[in-house]
Amino acid sequence: MAFERRLPTRHRGAGLLAKLWLVPWSFVLLLCAVAAVGYVALYSAGGGAPEPYASKHALRFGFCLVMMLCLAMIDIRLIARLSWAGYALGVALLLLVAVHGQVGKGAQRWIELGPIQIQPSELMKILLVLALAQWFHRASWERVGRLLFLVPPALAVLLPVGLILKQPNLGTGLITAMVGGAVFWAAGVRWWKFALILAAAGGIAPIAYERLHDYQRARIQTFLDPESDPLGAGYNIIQSKIALGSGGLWGKGFLQGTQGHLNFLPEKQTDFIFTMISEEFGLVGALGTLLLLGLVVCFALAVALRTRHQYGRLVAVGLGVNFFLYIFVNIAMVTGSIPVGGVPLPLISHGGSAMLTTMLGFGLLLSVHVHRDAEFGATRQ
Repeated sequence: MAFERRLPTRHRGAGLLAKLWLVPWSFVLLLCAVAAVGYVALYSAGGGAPEPYASKHALRFGFCLVMMLCLAMIDIRLIARLSWAGYALGVALLLLVAVHGQVGKGAQRWIELGPIQIQPSELMKILLVLALAQWFHRASWERVGRLLFLVPPALAVLLPVGLILKQPNLGTGLITAMVGGAVFWAAGVRWWKFALILAAAGGIAPIAYERLHDYQRARIQTFLDPESDPLGAGYNIIQSKIALGSGGLWGKGFLQGTQGHLNFLPEKQTDFIFTMISEEFGLVGALGTLLLLGLVVCFALAVALRTRHQYGRLVAVGLGVNFFLYIFVNIAMVTGSIPVGGVPLPLISHGGSAMLTTMLGFGLLLSVHVHRDAEFGATRQ
């Protein structure tokens, strides 16, 4: 397979050329295929025109693709050395959001850096993975088992999660916590520690529910009984289910989706883009889209298995889980399996921050793959 390629002897020590040889171009083509699905769906969401969604999607992907390949050339050991500095930058951006963030749809989640508007909570998930991987990457099995050794990385997870929940952004906050937990698990933390955390979370859940914002409680109540308010809080998910079911096996055809084009389907270019795909291309189109996204997750896990150093393995697992959770939460949301939470479908939904952070993660993943044989030094006892 492409990701198992090794350097020919004549290319060893050739620097940039050698690294380009190691880039798994089949994976790059896979990402292009996923982005192409997004372009087609956004072209339809724009009423059968490249504006206002599809053209921006293509430009963003092209820029991020170049950024991803440039990032893949950076030595993973340099990235490891800068991991905690990146984490500190992410926390600083979250604090900046709390002070000067832009308010949208009742939440304060965005900041403007010149002409660019970014959502630091999305970036923070990537930076958290790097920081946790740096903490665990040379720790022995015995050291990982010590409770005191786990306190600093646990606090490193809780700090950004708390700041994200404060915005408020419950969905991203929970995903950030789960991504951090995935790195803990991959590092060898014992299962019973996770069981204690889950038990504690279950104990405080009723208290946490009472402290949720009114709209967050309404989302949970709507999830349990969407028909109780079909023209209000339950409208989105009811229309989404109608669109999903109306597509049938083969769909209504490109640009023929009635729920989307007659504007019954809300946020069709972002949160509910998968519903548009299902309505126009049916079950076959929906499963084909999921297959492409699933192959991306499989590549991340394959990189983790084939990387010699612990830092790269942990980064690959964390980034793979992050991408999987994007997909799982979005699909579960639009099918009514979980409350609506405003999580986009990566590389397909319209949006700059999600595209940038997703491709940033893939750039780091490719850097792990290209430098999978790098030497990091001895394990710390």
